[in-house]
Amino acid sequence: MDTVRKSITFTDQQDNWIKLRVKKGDFTNDSEYIRDLVRKDQEAHQKLKELKNAIDEGLQSGRSPHNISDLLKMVDHGEL
Repeated sequence: MDTVRKSITFTDQQDNWIKLRVKKGDFTNDSEYIRDLVRKDQEAHQKLKELKNAIDEGLQSGRSPHNISDLLKMVDHGEL
């Protein structure tokens, strides 16, 4: 995998936080911590995208002929 070197600026507070995470052994260096944050952000973005797609799909499917009580019973019986 190709890598790209970036130069970024942090406040003293942010830098101290990163150093603390590395010192505690959570990460081996600053770059590993930042990459972990980016991966988590990418995963969260993907989950949000999937949720929005599911909501859109549900809205496009129209109204259900079932009422809430019927749906709850169907869920309890494993029918949904």
